[in-house]
Amino acid sequence: MTAEAKKEPRAFASWLSSLPEKLIPVLAVVTALAIGAIVIWATKASVVKAYRGLIEGALVGVTNFTETLVIATPYTLAGLAVALASRCGLFNIGAEGQFYMGALFAVYVGFAVKGLPAVVHLPLAVLAGALGGAVWGAIPGILKAKLGAHEVTNAIMLNYIAVKVVDYVVKNPFRDRTSTIPRTPYILPTATLPRLLTDHRVHVGLLIAIAAVFVVYWLLWKTTVGFEIRTVGANPDAAHYAGISVTRNFVLAMVLSGALAGLAGTGEVLGTNRTLPAAFISGYGFDSIAIALIAKNHPLGIFPAAFLWAALRNGAGLMQVRAGISIDLINIVQGLVIIFIAADEIIRGLYRIKRSKDQIRDIVFTRGWGR
Repeated sequence: MTAEAKKEPRAFASWLSSLPEKLIPVLAVVTALAIGAIVIWATKASVVKAYRGLIEGALVGVTNFTETLVIATPYTLAGLAVALASRCGLFNIGAEGQFYMGALFAVYVGFAVKGLPAVVHLPLAVLAGALGGAVWGAIPGILKAKLGAHEVTNAIMLNYIAVKVVDYVVKNPFRDRTSTIPRTPYILPTATLPRLLTDHRVHVGLLIAIAAVFVVYWLLWKTTVGFEIRTVGANPDAAHYAGISVTRNFVLAMVLSGALAGLAGTGEVLGTNRTLPAAFISGYGFDSIAIALIAKNHPLGIFPAAFLWAALRNGAGLMQVRAGISIDLINIVQGLVIIFIAADEIIRGLYRIKRSKDQIRDIVFTRGWGR
């Protein structure tokens, strides 16, 4: 038997032994839904009607399914933003602000830059959105790397600044004076992300988000840059001893993370809304933290986690109508999913899943607290 043939059974056995570990997020979702069913039953509502409405509202029919994909698109990009920064040991809680700034940069280029063909105008608007997020992400990265200021504190403050800046700009210099509500002018057709299906809102931004998943995976696991980012995240002291620039990788990770969050905002204004209203309350940047947690900060797990989150959000309305229960039940289910994944020993105990002795636990979030 050749060496390659001997390796195959061992590889399969290794994959099989790690399967229960990979099922923990799935079991967390199932357990959360089961507890949610108990809550529904306790309110004397129909569990069957509630969950049937949830599934139908999220997945059944072209309109419902595509709307779930529309919501999953920014969730995917913002989730990637949080996951990439976490791989470098940073907690990018500023994805919300980077989302806003990406949307602002993209919409400005979309309506203000005129006379360009679509083949130039659209990529320019997309790059502008990524640049807006990257600049906003670079600020806490530089402050962390150069001054030791914690990225969480700075990013939270920058979130507030971004929201207020966008609100002021949309209501004043960028406002469309022909509209009765405060918003920017609609972007030009040459800067619009094309729809994938006629009469449905799903757009090319979905393909960009899916492509970003594989690009981030390739970057982190197939390039020297990604190796350095992960090494700094695992142990910055050892990385520094090995000659890897910790400060450079802190800044680089936050810039790339901000660019991804900026792309999430870009898709909302170039593909979904095609304008930027003043009441632009997204929440995508904060929800992306939960999505990255569900995916264990692995790029290939981000889209399934984002789709799950989007399905729960999109199906909640029909669930409320069918079963006559509060839409807040979905928030309970989402909270339980986060608890069971963050405190995975609960799931391990319930389903008798043992942690292998040689297993190296993934970094879930930043190791930077107190550093």
